[in-house]
Amino acid sequence: MARALIVVDVQNDFCEGGSLPVSGGARVAADVNDLLHRWHSGATDAPAYDVVVATKDHHVDPGAHWSAKPDFAESWPVHCKVGTEGAAFHPNLDPQPFDEVFYKGEHQAAYSGFEGRTSGGEALADWLRARGVEDVDVCGIATDHCVRATALDSAGEGFVTRVLTALCAGVAEETTAAALTDLAGAGVELA
Repeated sequence: MARALIVVDVQNDFCEGGSLPVSGGARVAADVNDLLHRWHSGATDAPAYDVVVATKDHHVDPGAHWSAKPDFAESWPVHCKVGTEGAAFHPNLDPQPFDEVFYKGEHQAAYSGFEGRTSGGEALADWLRARGVEDVDVCGIATDHCVRATALDSAGEGFVTRVLTALCAGVAEETTAAALTDLAGAGVELA
C-alpha cells in the first residue's frame, strides 16, 4: 500500500505578485519545499511518501475561462499561460523531488489535478494506481478551488484522501471554510 503527495498548482501566478494571487501562496511554496526536502533527504520527522507529484495549470487558450472582465467564479484574468513566468513553479519550491508533473487546462477550465495528464498523456489516477498508491495527501493552492477539486476527485477515485491544511492557502475565508466542510462531508480527512 503506497502513499502519494499531490502538490497542487504552486505557481507564480497564484502567489503574491502573480495575476491571480492568493495571500500566503509564497509561504505555502516555502513550507511545501521544506517538507519535500525533509522527505527527499530521509529525515526521520518527514512523512513517508512513496511518490510525490505536482499539478500545474497549463493554459494555451482556455476559452471563456479567461476574461478581460472576469467574474472570479467561472471566468478569471489570464493566468498560467504556457510559456510565461506565471506558469512556472514559484521560486520557493524546488521541483526536483517531483516524480511527475500533471498539466491541466490547455483548452478549457480545469480545477482538479485528476483532469491533468503527464507530458506523455497519462492521467493522474492511472499513474497513481500503476504505482500501487492507495493513500493520497493533497496540499497547495488554492484550498477553495483546485485543492478542493483535486481532493474531492481523489476520494471519488477511491483513494483514501487527506488534505494537509497547514500547507494550503485559500482565496477567501468564507469559501475556504465552505470547501473544508465539503471535503469533510465527502470523507476527506483534514490534517
